[in-house]
Amino acid sequence: MTNHSLAWSYLQKASARLALLSILQKRRAYSDVVREAQEVVELALKGMLRMVGVEPPKWHDVGSLLLKHADRYEKKVAVCLPQLAVTSEWLRGERELSFYGDVDFIPTEEYTSDHGRRAIAEARFAVRTARRVIRKIP
Repeated sequence: MTNHSLAWSYLQKASARLALLSILQKRRAYSDVVREAQEVVELALKGMLRMVGVEPPKWHDVGSLLLKHADRYEKKVAVCLPQLAVTSEWLRGERELSFYGDVDFIPTEEYTSDHGRRAIAEARFAVRTARRVIRKIP
């Protein structure tokens, strides 16, 4: 398997999960929107890294690596990388809390519609940007 085919696979997985976010939002499962959006963003960004020959690490927030390798992307993509890095860091910080919560943090009570809308918008931006980088090879 090549980096390119694996990058394409990540983009397909991110796109499929992205489609689920609006369903979760409609069901008012805002903490699940945030959690799933994190995975969408992670897959999209790791696909972007693979596409330019960077092996993504096994951790969740790879935004700093995008910035480190910004010179490998076309300028129209490179200008999007700072926003993607901020998004990756934000969602990484919410990953465990949105899923498991804590003694004093109940995810189904703490996350709101605004959190869900922001997570969806950021996930859409990540997938849109990844689509500019990752193309299927016939």
